[in-house]
Amino acid sequence: MKLLSGILLIALTTGTALAAPRPVVVELFTSQACSDCPPADALLKQVQAQNPDVLALDLHVTYWNGAAWTYPYSLQGATDRQNYYAGLAQNSEVYTPEAVVDGENQFVGSDSATMRSAIDQARARIAAGKAVAVAIAPAGDGLMVRVGPGEDTAAVWLFSFDPRHTTNVLGGENGGTTLSEVNVVRSITRLGAWNGQAVVFKVPLQPGEEFAVLVQKPDGTILGAGSN
Repeated sequence: MKLLSGILLIALTTGTALAAPRPVVVELFTSQACSDCPPADALLKQVQAQNPDVLALDLHVTYWNGAAWTYPYSLQGATDRQNYYAGLAQNSEVYTPEAVVDGENQFVGSDSATMRSAIDQARARIAAGKAVAVAIAPAGDGLMVRVGPGEDTAAVWLFSFDPRHTTNVLGGENGGTTLSEVNVVRSITRLGAWNGQAVVFKVPLQPGEEFAVLVQKPDGTILGAGSN
């Protein structure tokens, strides 16, 4: 957190809005058991490395878990979130790897051309709009999350994640291989509702090294996003 956290703490205590535009949010729904997923994870790693204005989140679903092995980073919250996006698209099935860019574009997560196009489209939308400011800072034995004022109503979500993991996969279609992944999500927490008024949430520490916040409307539209 270091210097950035200090800046964010000033924003929390003074009410100062963050000056930088919000990042494009790229969510990848994946599983270490899925043989089609490593190329998508490699693409997410590339996107994260080459685009400082992208917030990449690697979400491991639960429906690949089996009797032989339960995948260590699988989260019911990731499965629930993918089902939510499927409902928005009126799809009856989910799949891996699936990417969702900025809560809107849904496509196969290893499709690099579509990924580039979706990120560019999201950048244009962000540049044309007004983002809701968010800030995250340490607060005692937990975190303080501030959401600035704006328009509309939305939910505020907190994601904890680890920047990098290397895993020896013991089962599934990738059994016996070693996978390297970035920004692996460890927890997903709905902090509460946002109604256009500035709000502050005090949150216990979550099982992850880094943190991200999304302000997202029920239709998937992301109004604000940020990470530490």
